Formats: sequence, structure tokens, C-alpha cells
Amino acid sequence: MEDSTSTPTPSILAHILLFLALSYAAIHTVLTYRRLHSIPGPFWARLTNLPRVSWVHTGHAHTIHSTLHARYGDIVRFGPNMVSLADPAWIPTVYPARTGVKKSEFYRTLAPYTPSGALPAVFSSRDEDVHKRLRGPIAPLYAMSRVLALEGFVDRTLDVLVREIDGRFVRGQGTCDLADWLQFFAFDVMGTLTFSKRYGFLERGEDVGGMLETIWGFLRGAALFTQIPWVDEIWNKNALVTRLKGATGFSILGIVGKFVAQRREESKAGRLEAVDGDRDMLSTFMEIQRKNELPPWFVTAWTFSNITAGSDSTAVVMRTVFYNLLSHPDSVSKLRTELLNAAKSKTHGFARPYPSWKDVCDLPYLDACVLEALRLHPPFCLPFERIVPKGGMMLGENYLPEGTVVGMSPWVVNRHKPTFGDDAEVWNPERWMVDRALKARREAAVLTFGAGRRVCLGRHIAMLELKKIVPALVLRYDFELVDPKQLQVENYWFFRQHGMDVRVKKRV
Repeated sequence: MEDSTSTPTPSILAHILLFLALSYAAIHTVLTYRRLHSIPGPFWARLTNLPRVSWVHTGHAHTIHSTLHARYGDIVRFGPNMVSLADPAWIPTVYPARTGVKKSEFYRTLAPYTPSGALPAVFSSRDEDVHKRLRGPIAPLYAMSRVLALEGFVDRTLDVLVREIDGRFVRGQGTCDLADWLQFFAFDVMGTLTFSKRYGFLERGEDVGGMLETIWGFLRGAALFTQIPWVDEIWNKNALVTRLKGATGFSILGIVGKFVAQRREESKAGRLEAVDGDRDMLSTFMEIQRKNELPPWFVTAWTFSNITAGSDSTAVVMRTVFYNLLSHPDSVSKLRTELLNAAKSKTHGFARPYPSWKDVCDLPYLDACVLEALRLHPPFCLPFERIVPKGGMMLGENYLPEGTVVGMSPWVVNRHKPTFGDDAEVWNPERWMVDRALKARREAAVLTFGAGRRVCLGRHIAMLELKKIVPALVLRYDFELVDPKQLQVENYWFFRQHGMDVRVKKRV
């Protein structure tokens, strides 16, 4: 007689476990689906984050996001627990000046990983206390009053840029990809501001040591994982993977480490004076770290941020300004006329050899062109993700429960037609030549530099560079786009452009 109390066979146990796992997955899927069921969006995006990954994989997620918002409205479900917003009126709610609305795990993937673990940075840190410790000591360095003291560094880099353009393309009669040279300028400016020395991109006319491609490769590799951060933890950021294939971002940190180590040696030897007696940012970083008795890695974190986000982002806006000026002859003519008239109206004209910040900072049409470029092609073109805090969040008539990931893409928000006009998709500096109240409302709606307590530290440096290089080149050269249709763009969290071949003539 068989024992009726015998234990289940392994195959029966396996089937039971499979049934339980499938039941859990089905229940979880249903609950997740229903949690945000009132928010419209693509069907599959309600069930899985894979559509988000595929959109980023195309390199044109920004246009897909715009299309989805055009179809579904200002609030769209991009994932099982992710909602994208388009109305600038919601910026203060999602990105307040107070604490309490934390960054999502999206930003974890953007932190470079070392054998000792992920390196926190001002931009990518999610812990509010860590962010405060990182940002607080250096925030005063990025105030406009302090940034203007660095204008001489920008002028010295402009000297090199115009020398190379004159020698290579004016006298040589060749064409150049202006997109490359603007990026070389932006990186060499930040190298000069940070280290009192250029990387050498301008002198050599190339990506020295593959630094630009290294940074782009890191950002491009991280972009897909921003949509599924838990996979990044398995695939990139753990001790085993680090031993097998190296740490993500380690090559960039190697560049930073070389400069920091060299400066520490100079400090020990008592040789800290920078070029022409100006004090660069690395020296100041090191002094702040010593005075505040902070760990040495703080200097590495601050310098890493300067090298990456501080250069590529400004280059994107520079390219946008010049591409659109050259594609719209009426714009460049109007800008040049404003600059020449302003120079004539001053007793001694503009500063030489390049207009100073004081000469051009308040010129209306120059300001309009810069603002329009900042609006039209922001450097970051995926949603800035945040986590809905305890108590939930009301956005218009929509309630988002605690724990929902919510975000606004600068590309989408900056094209909000009720705010910027029906022509929000195209270049139109005149949209900024309006009454003060409307201009202020539109400026507050531009998300390019972020908003709230996480607003970009380097925004004043970017504005200094932009309002220096645009007048300098517009007054000195006539550029002609060889073929405006050659411009290529790609978006892997960072946005970049190439294919801006121009012919150059020096103005008399």
C-alpha cells in the first residue's frame, strides 16, 4: 500500500514554484498597470520599460518623445512607473527649490564607477546630504561675479581659435567642420579655466588623446541603462565586472587624476601660480578641500564635472547658435548690425581684440539669439527624472502616487506651443523681443539648465563663453554653410551635432 503522505516529487515542486512565480508576475503586472491607468500612453509602455530603451537606442528619443506628447497630451506614461510631462507650468512642482523631490535611479548610471565603487558628483548624486556637501563649498565659485573674473582665460583661448582659423581656413581656402572647432574651443576654455592650460585641441585641430570620444563613449554607453538602471548594476557596476572588463568612466577619471596629481606635486614644490597670475579652478578646489578638511576625492569629483558636463553642453549651444545664424542670413545680418551700432555708440568702441562681457551682455538681439539656441537644442534631451514624494503630487487634474518616477525633457518642454508660440519648432529669435513680463515667463519655462535646487552650476560660465565667442566670430568672419542639410544629430542623453562644413572669409 502506497504512503499517501509522501512528499511531492521534484517535478511537482518545480511546477508549483513556476505557477507561483507566474502568478506573482501576473499580479504585479496588473497592479502596476492599474496604478497609473488614468495616464495615457503607448500600450506596451504601460507594461515594460523596453519601449523606453528602444527609443533611446535609436539616437533620436527626443523626436519620439515629442511625437508621443503631440498624440497623448502634456502628460504621458513612458513606462510602468514613469510619467513624462510637457507643460512648463509644472516645473516648480517637479523641480522645487526645497528638498524632498529626489532624483531617480536614472542618475546612478551616469556616475563613473571605480574599483572602489561609484564616484559621487554634483550632477549625478541622488543622496541629498552628499549633494549638499559636494555643491555647498564650490557654489560661490560659479556665481556670475566670480565667473567674470575668468574672462581673461576665455580671451586667451579665443586668441588661439582665431589664429588657427586664419591660418588653416582663411589663408588656406579650405573648409572646416565648424561643429568640431566649436567643441575644441569649449573644451580648451574649460581646460584653461580649470587647469590654466589648454588640452591642445585647437593647436592640433583634433581630438587629442581621444578624450572627446572617451567622454562621448561613456555617455552613449550609459544612455540605454538610464532607462533600466537595475541592469546597469548587474552589467557595469559591480566588483566582478570591474575586474573582467574595467570600470565605466575609469578612463575619464584617469585624465582627471593625472591633472590633479600633477597639481598636488606642484603644490608640494610651492609652484601654484597660474598663467599671468590668474587663479584657476583646480587651485581653488584644492584650497577649499584643505580648508574644509574634506576627503581628497571631492577634488576629483568637482574636476570630473568641469571636464564632462561643463564643456560638451556649452559646445552644443554654440553649434546651435552658429548653425541657425548661418542658415538664416537675416538673423546674422541683424546681429552684426546690432554689434556694429553698439560699438559706434561707445566712446572708445568695443574692447580689443574681442568685445568684453560688459560691451555685449545687454544687447537685445544677441541675448535673443543665445536664448533661442538654449531653447531650441538643449544639451540634455531625456527627461530629468524625479521621484514623487510622500503624499503624492497633483499636476493639473492628474494625481501621481508616491514613488512614481516623473520627468520633463528639456527638448519637449522647450517646444511647448502654448508657451513659446505655434512656431516653437523653428528658429525665431524675435520670440524673445517681447515685453518684459512675457520674456521673463518664457525664460522661466526653458528647462535647458534644469530648475530648482539642482539647477546647473555652470550656467554662468556657459553664458560668458557664448556671449564672448558669438560677437567675436560674427564681427571677424563671414561663414558660409556648404550644405545645411549635412548637419547630423544624435541623442544619447547628451545631444551632439556634426557636419557643419563652412567656408570662411575674413571681414575687412
